[in-house]
Amino acid sequence: MRTISQRSLLSPLSILVWVFAVAVGVNYFWEIGQGFLFEGMNSWENIWWHCFVASLGDGIILWIIYAAGWVVFRRPDWFFDPQVKGYILMLIIGLIIAVVVEWVAVHMLQRWSYAKAMPVIPVLNIGITPILQMLLLPPIIFYVVAARFKASRTSNGQQW
Repeated sequence: MRTISQRSLLSPLSILVWVFAVAVGVNYFWEIGQGFLFEGMNSWENIWWHCFVASLGDGIILWIIYAAGWVVFRRPDWFFDPQVKGYILMLIIGLIIAVVVEWVAVHMLQRWSYAKAMPVIPVLNIGITPILQMLLLPPIIFYVVAARFKASRTSNGQQW
């Protein structure tokens, strides 16, 4: 029989909290790294604040990917052992969201624009690094969160 603390460890709410926290942290460093590729990022005050706000949005994107996986695989812990289908889901949902967000923000809402150094996808005229961000980071983030839960469960003497 599981104790209350063991049940709460795997609750969807605790998973959401960890996914968001890890996503914001990891994406913040990516955002800082690509900051010079955007117009208006010429001072540290602009960079740290804009990158922080962007990383909060990235955390929400990871929630959407998580929710999609939960719906498709019918398990809140689907990313603990995602297998090929889980990684494909991460890539497809991440790609779709990244392309839509980037295209709408740049071309429709004009929320940001690119510096000349930003490599762009020719037909869509959107930045490559924001797209790569949502292809490369979600698997890493889900791996880190899964490892955290697996380590906690193993330290309680439970097997997977």
